[in-house]
Amino acid sequence: MEEKLVRPRNDGVLDGNGDDDDLPMLSSQALAALREFIEEQNQLNVDERREETGAEETGGKVTLVSEDWRLSQFWYDPLTAETVAKEVIALLGNNSNPSSRVACIACPTLYAYIKKIKPNVSVQLLEYDKRFGQYGSDYTFYDYNEPEELPSELKQAFQVVVADPPYLSKECLEKVTETISFLATPGKSHLLLLTGEVQKDRAAELLGLHPCGFRPQHSSKLGNEFRLFTNYDPGMRLGGWELEK
Repeated sequence: MEEKLVRPRNDGVLDGNGDDDDLPMLSSQALAALREFIEEQNQLNVDERREETGAEETGGKVTLVSEDWRLSQFWYDPLTAETVAKEVIALLGNNSNPSSRVACIACPTLYAYIKKIKPNVSVQLLEYDKRFGQYGSDYTFYDYNEPEELPSELKQAFQVVVADPPYLSKECLEKVTETISFLATPGKSHLLLLTGEVQKDRAAELLGLHPCGFRPQHSSKLGNEFRLFTNYDPGMRLGGWELEK
């Protein structure tokens, strides 16, 4: 079969009816290859924008920057992130008081889903990874080794505090507990902790938390069993408190 030759127009748009004989002519195969190259470049541009902004909505899903396993980063799967985000929003109720604030300690997936579901909620992300500085004033650099090295305006300022310690060690949970105490409004804050099953007794001892029936999952499958602990009885939500056997 004879190939149709196509000339590019001066404005860069491909045109099969050009009349400038001095312009190069492309075969249909070359044209297909060119189109494929352009599509790949467009996708690269989209990926670069994702890295720059930190998160992007894809239908009902939020895509974060890539996990950095060196920082012990494992993002929640969409069901987990959405379930916990809706629980946080339910705890705030219909309260439009601007003083009602949420702190997310080392759980950027949750921050992104809360803001997706209810953009006007005041949420502060405390995170070691400075890529999340793209969230502007919603971001605070946080190193769990310095649990109270935080801006003074964050002290006892949050009605809901959610924490996901980066490591499953006693030391890490103890230091994150100090951070929670720094952030939470005394006697008034709802606390949620997402961590390994192995921390169950420590969570109860340090923070008075109980495990819920809902089991958090991650996009990257982890070998450790993860649990969600709270300092309040969620009732019918989150599978309720799990009764001791």
